[in-house]
Amino acid sequence: MRYLYLILTLLFYSYAATAQTGEDSLKKKPVEVPEEPLVPLVEQPLRITNFSPFFSLHVDSSLNYKFLFNEDPKRYYWYLKDAPAGFKLDKDDGVITFKSNKSLFLSGRLKYDKEYPVVFGVQNLSNPTDKLDTTLKVTFYSTDIIYPRIKPTVVSPVTIVEGNKLSFNVLCEPGNFPIEKILLTSDVSIGKYKLPQTCDDSFEWTPPYDFANDKDPNKEKVVTLVFIGSTNFNFSDTAKVKVIVKDGLDYDLANSEYHIADSSMRRWLRTLKITFVGIDKKLRKTKGTRTAFDISTTSATASSPILISIKKDKDIGKIMPGVGAVLVPIREATAPAKTAEQNQATLLRSNIKRLDYVLSDNQASGDRDPLIASKTNTLKTELRQSQIQLIDVPTEVYDDMSDEQLDKYINSRKVQRKYRLR
Repeated sequence: MRYLYLILTLLFYSYAATAQTGEDSLKKKPVEVPEEPLVPLVEQPLRITNFSPFFSLHVDSSLNYKFLFNEDPKRYYWYLKDAPAGFKLDKDDGVITFKSNKSLFLSGRLKYDKEYPVVFGVQNLSNPTDKLDTTLKVTFYSTDIIYPRIKPTVVSPVTIVEGNKLSFNVLCEPGNFPIEKILLTSDVSIGKYKLPQTCDDSFEWTPPYDFANDKDPNKEKVVTLVFIGSTNFNFSDTAKVKVIVKDGLDYDLANSEYHIADSSMRRWLRTLKITFVGIDKKLRKTKGTRTAFDISTTSATASSPILISIKKDKDIGKIMPGVGAVLVPIREATAPAKTAEQNQATLLRSNIKRLDYVLSDNQASGDRDPLIASKTNTLKTELRQSQIQLIDVPTEVYDDMSDEQLDKYINSRKVQRKYRLR
């Protein structure tokens, strides 16, 4: 019995020791919780957290908007690259502002119902590559009714000469809606003109030389140009320009006609000079022949014998005609006096002198000589009159003398003394 008690006592103390050991082990060894795997941190890109891509502003309102981004504002600054007139951006806090000013719209620097891009961004102060560029759009509108106007840059009426280019710009005053199209009408048909496609574009037109004629009053033709500008909502505005086109001179054609008249005059003048030289040489030859006969007549008369006839009822001592008297009819038959040729030569030389003066007095002063038309008419008139006056003079055309030789012959002392004007 005693042994049983001893065994039970040992078992009790053994169980108690085991329980105490278990409690101690539980206290010393906490329960292990499995750790979650570490996730690497990813750097977020720079971005504006409250970005608004579009603003619509009334003309009488103002804008005050602060942009926020996902970084420390102290290490960044804001900048404005491109924006309409009146926009400002604070570089420290990113506040964009716009103060309404109607003068911007009246001057045309800003327009209604047109999208304006605003380019801005933010950048790191220490890292130039750490930056963000972006763009928003702004549109202005107005509740007031403002009609657009079309205005040419010239004051009507405009005077222009044929052949000169008419050029002016067609401007537009802005309204609620801009002018999109420009059309042109006129009371007289015109061609080859440049029509302005948009506002501030130019209109160009060169009137042809046959646009105005002698039948028009004062040789002027009046054209009324009507410019019609229209908007997208079919509102239109018109502007009229009165153009007075004066009859002008086509210098290309006038110079061509002048050169033709000048060449014709010079050819005719050379023909007259050649004819004069030929007639004058014939007159000199005839004069020489008659002079030789006159000398022979004088010599024969001085040596002719005196015949005395002694007959009843006749005079005594009558002088008989000698050989010199016989030579007179022979001289007239051989070298008759050329009175007609002498008159022709005198007429030719007077025409030559007159045409020389006309040709010299009507020389063109250049390609843009304003009197070239009258000079051409003068040359034509003088040439026609000379040809009519000398219609009975047989002109000769041969080319064995140069112009210098002809002028030297005509201006020689003998010719001047013989054909001088009295």
